[in-house]
Amino acid sequence: MIFQYTLGGKGAIRIGENTYSLKKGEAFLVQLPSDHEYYLPDDSSHWEFVYMTVYGQEALHYFHTLTENYGHILELSIDSRPIKHIFHLLDRIQTIGIQHSYDASAYAYSFLMECMQYFQHDQNEGEKLPVSIAKAVNFIEQHYQEDLTLSSIVDISGLSKYHFARLFHKTVHDTPIKYLTKIRVNHSLDLLQKKELSIEEVARSVGYTNANYFTKVFKGVLDVTPSEYRNSQSFMPVNQLFLD
Repeated sequence: MIFQYTLGGKGAIRIGENTYSLKKGEAFLVQLPSDHEYYLPDDSSHWEFVYMTVYGQEALHYFHTLTENYGHILELSIDSRPIKHIFHLLDRIQTIGIQHSYDASAYAYSFLMECMQYFQHDQNEGEKLPVSIAKAVNFIEQHYQEDLTLSSIVDISGLSKYHFARLFHKTVHDTPIKYLTKIRVNHSLDLLQKKELSIEEVARSVGYTNANYFTKVFKGVLDVTPSEYRNSQSFMPVNQLFLD
């Protein structure tokens, strides 16, 4: 799939029988291959944009989730999580480059997680998450490095465990522990690029007191151990780096 975000000027895209004008702050999301074409229209002198192309069956899963709920044309501010993340990745790549295919896969994974976080959670802020769930989400994002338990997350919400679990899944579209795991895995991918950090140190940095347990969780998500991820030069398909 292709995600392309307009920084300046104006572009256009035809998707099927519909044509859309694209101005600053608007993005499109399309699948490859599909019946579409994007171009510089006659009434525009320039079109400045950034884009990402992501491959894999799980990438298509997220593509369908996003387009079915939000359409092919998306509005995002320059300060939104996905756009800031793209610029962060560009700075990182310009500084240290892409060392191996795991880097590219990790970048793709983290970008898609930022998109899902933005559209399914951050935009819900405009619809207002229930206060109890907002407290829990903020608690997870600010304290993921700690040894969190479901009980500690539930306590922050002030709800019963059963009511909290149902409301959290309804509004955040994930279980609390799975959401916590996504946050931790996402952060661990960056830390594993720092060769000076041991696996034990990475584990502690993302909230796991036991490196063996961190390895088990990591392998369950990515199908490789943290050490294999860090050291292997072989190609890992993008779809191996996604949570269901």
